[in-house]
Amino acid sequence: MSTRRTFLRLLGGGVVLAAGSAGAFLATRTPSRALAPWDAAGEYEEPRMRALSFAILAPNPHNRQPWEADLREPGKITIWRDKSRDLPETDPYDRQLTIGMGCFLELLAIAAGETGDAVSFELFPEGEEGPVAVASFAEGGARDPLFAHVMDRRSCKEPFEDRAVPAEAAAALAPLAEIVTEAERVAALRALTWEAFQVEVMTPRTFKESVDLMRMGKAEIEANPDGIDLGGPFFESLQLVGMMSREGQMDQTSQEFAIGFSIYEEMLAATQAYAVVTTPGNSRADQIAAGRRWLRLNLAATGLGLALQPVSQALQEFPEMAPHYEAAHALLAKPGETVQMLGRLGYGPETPRTPRWPLETRLRDA
Repeated sequence: MSTRRTFLRLLGGGVVLAAGSAGAFLATRTPSRALAPWDAAGEYEEPRMRALSFAILAPNPHNRQPWEADLREPGKITIWRDKSRDLPETDPYDRQLTIGMGCFLELLAIAAGETGDAVSFELFPEGEEGPVAVASFAEGGARDPLFAHVMDRRSCKEPFEDRAVPAEAAAALAPLAEIVTEAERVAALRALTWEAFQVEVMTPRTFKESVDLMRMGKAEIEANPDGIDLGGPFFESLQLVGMMSREGQMDQTSQEFAIGFSIYEEMLAATQAYAVVTTPGNSRADQIAAGRRWLRLNLAATGLGLALQPVSQALQEFPEMAPHYEAAHALLAKPGETVQMLGRLGYGPETPRTPRWPLETRLRDA
């Protein structure tokens, strides 16, 4: 595991933790309250609330969880995107956030099928400034086999095994995404994703957007269970010895900046295949459709024992990224198409659940 190897290098450089007291402290650092929504999923009797309790577990950019639900109209859910959670630097046109809303809608529909409810969506009924969708519930829904993988789905941010994705697995996922396994194209995408990551990190305003959303350690994660969670023994240990701070992350000459840089480089290099989601155009409906496919791809990959992680920096639409955006489209899209999602695909280690806000905090009362 990359983080473990990095930690061992730190220890070799003279960082020493007292085995007894530090070990006991680290054993208590699981942010249980922030993970409680996973255990609460499915415990609601009201069908819409039950479906929502699963939908809030959907993948989304920077784990912003931008969804809000209004249940005041019987049999319907009016679904909004909370614009206070926007990512103006890295997602200036809200394309990635809209894809995240598509993931939410698809998981809502899948979960509703478990109780025999069919869900239809009216997208952007009042235009882009209004709700994203109105979901109407009706009898006659069917169970979706992909629901079996909802609780096991993760975004794996660790190096993958040096093991090819089998042709039969790639074929099974092909209806949902293009699966890139050819050595030459994989190598080109490794280089592109690494270069694009460097552009995002070395551009101060775009990297600061991520750094501001880092939740460092259990206390911050529990207080704000969204954003980029940096919890667990490795990161908590860095905090204990004063090697994890926002100031250090922003300082390109610091050791902690170098650690984060090397962790990501090692992770990206350990990739044997990629998944690509494109759409014919780039309308809001296209973006929602891409999110729905991305959610299904996540679940299908999980069912095949595969790990998936978005590495879509090259698709971001801020000026400094433009050459990489163009390169991604030259590599992956047909004329007129938009590449909506790019992800690493492979065999990864088991990873923990991602923190979530409780469902009740995502409901609109007025």
